[in-house]
Amino acid sequence: MEKLDHRARVTRMLLRRAFTDLLKEKPIESISVKELCAAAGINRGTFYSHYQDLYDLRRQLEEELVEDLQRALAPLLENAPSPLEVTEGIFRCLRDNADVCTVVLGPCGDRGFVRRLLEGARASYLAGYTRYFAGASQRQLDYFYAFVSAGCIGLLERWLSEGMTTPAEEIAAAAEGIMLRGVGFLETEKG
Repeated sequence: MEKLDHRARVTRMLLRRAFTDLLKEKPIESISVKELCAAAGINRGTFYSHYQDLYDLRRQLEEELVEDLQRALAPLLENAPSPLEVTEGIFRCLRDNADVCTVVLGPCGDRGFVRRLLEGARASYLAGYTRYFAGASQRQLDYFYAFVSAGCIGLLERWLSEGMTTPAEEIAAAAEGIMLRGVGFLETEKG
């Protein structure tokens, strides 16, 4: 049984790697199962024993990313963290899933998934911001989240384009500095 589980994990890993590599080059609509299987070094029957089609593969990869984010955030959220701690947890998880993030946020990515991801993180962030900005109205917090989440996606895209060479904690600190101090963030970064 363990050997079979290992084989399934290896197959899924090979498919994930080949799929994300192909998605860096072209949209999902231009990829065939035959092409994916050739790139992964497996046969079509093996692919179909794991996935219904390429969209099912993409959906499962996206679900795994969401689950990884939830696992990463769960211990943080139990301890009433600062917004920075939550942001660090998110950027570390995204770094650990760089292959999926690269294709989701790339030119051939699934923008619908990005919206779902942001909506999923919304409650966690709003809970933290409610504590941090106790005098803010719900409407102000909603606007704030809309603004900073779009900015964080832009920051993440930039970080991915640079090969994620900057530590996740440094990117999270930059995001938090921009969120909390706006343009004043640039003043503190001189030196």
